[in-house]
Amino acid sequence: MSHRIGIREKVRAALGAEPRIDLGHHPIALAFEDGALTMEGELGTVAAKKLALERAAAVKGVRNVVDRLRVAPARRMGDAEIRDHVGDALLFEPALARCAVRVRSGRQVRPLREPDGAAGSITVSVDDGVATLDGEAPGLAHKRLAGVLAWWVPGTRDVVNGLEVVPPEPDDDGEICDAVRVALEKDPLVDAGRIQVGAYRSVVTLGGVVPSEPEREMAEQDAWCIFGVDDVVNRIAVGA
Repeated sequence: MSHRIGIREKVRAALGAEPRIDLGHHPIALAFEDGALTMEGELGTVAAKKLALERAAAVKGVRNVVDRLRVAPARRMGDAEIRDHVGDALLFEPALARCAVRVRSGRQVRPLREPDGAAGSITVSVDDGVATLDGEAPGLAHKRLAGVLAWWVPGTRDVVNGLEVVPPEPDDDGEICDAVRVALEKDPLVDAGRIQVGAYRSVVTLGGVVPSEPEREMAEQDAWCIFGVDDVVNRIAVGA
């Protein structure tokens, strides 16, 4: 029992040392059993969720992390509404035009698009605000883009990107950089031409100059939404 308490205390200390997690406003419940740490709570941002998982996993004695962390949505929406929005986002994304798109409700799967000679298939399901993407993506870029589109739906509390890349592709920092650039280019609230993107060991660095703080913050949020990004260093300046 004392060992379990000790691990929880170490994890809580690690979480408290990261101000972006903000435990004071977004508490996290921790349970530890046989090397598995269960984390449950609703955090303020995607960044806070990813950082909490990373900081906890780095604590000695934690072998596995059970992720029950969610992100407070920009707007509360029902599962069906979220599912419809994610499905529409996938349908209207030109880069995914050759992918079959389906939505799952319970045991029923409804096709939204079944193109001839489809390159990949994405099935969307939503449970308690958590959007799950299953199926096959024709490339890593498609998998990451689908995940970003799901995160951009205002009611989404988490995204489980279970898409398998077929055929498999090697992943690296260059792929992550490309995905961040694509997300910035597709975000109407961001002028991607003013932002530089770099990555090293899954840590993304953003540079450049944008005209407002909200745009600076939005660019960072877009980077955090990319599958495989472990941290974001925001060096974007605000100016003319």
